[in-house]
Amino acid sequence: MPIIELCGISTRYEVSGAGPPVLMFSPGGFDATAEKWESLGIYAKVKPLTHLRKKFTCITFDRRECGQSGGRVERVTWADYAAQGQALLDHLGFTRAHLMGGCMGCGPVVAFATAYPGMVDSMVLYWPVGGARYRLQGQTRFAEHLGFIARHSLADVVALVRETGKPFGGDPRGGPWASVIKNDALFADTFANLDLADYRLIVAGMARTLLDRDTAPGAEPEDMMRLKVPALIVPGNDGSHATSAARYLQECLAGSEYWDVTPEQQTEAETAARLLNFLS
Repeated sequence: MPIIELCGISTRYEVSGAGPPVLMFSPGGFDATAEKWESLGIYAKVKPLTHLRKKFTCITFDRRECGQSGGRVERVTWADYAAQGQALLDHLGFTRAHLMGGCMGCGPVVAFATAYPGMVDSMVLYWPVGGARYRLQGQTRFAEHLGFIARHSLADVVALVRETGKPFGGDPRGGPWASVIKNDALFADTFANLDLADYRLIVAGMARTLLDRDTAPGAEPEDMMRLKVPALIVPGNDGSHATSAARYLQECLAGSEYWDVTPEQQTEAETAARLLNFLS
């Protein structure tokens, strides 16, 4: 996959298929790589990319701080994730696109739509994250990292990541920049010498910004209510993808279509037909 610089951050991406563009914000929590569309959980089961690329130009990428993409130590927000996707569309020469998010990728999709509504033809929100358990799990992950650096140095974080090779989701002690530390020696050296007190404040602010509600995060309800963008919402039903979060998005997005099926009913054939029908 090619790697380009977007918003000052290297971004690994792939373009496949032919037809109208679909910008796809990957699932996978804090390890949101392009491959997750074909290898992770429900997406491995329903194979959305396999079917979409037959009729659409599918744009997949590693979200910043994930996979082979780079990062920057700052209080990352949903708007920052959206900006990466918008810059990728600009780079590829697309002025408009359908958006699809899976899991934690749904937050950037609604953030994108509220920030750049004129660029969005429609949204697919597949298994949006959210719910009280999701918030608690996420806040605990950040707390574990903060607890580790309270006992160790940032140089110890670098050493840990180099030893385990795990992303933030796999070992919270390594923190939100674990993947970048693993892949970029210069970034790792700079990271090890950051001011620790300042870094703690950045991490604490990032946790509060990304995990600020007991429902689907990403955009304010008042901003979503003003959108005139068609949306298809496909609910999950577990500790990270509460059905209530999907219903919340249905409430906020006027005229949205809510596919009222259980995860067990989301077969490959049924899902492909539903997605293609909506996007067409």
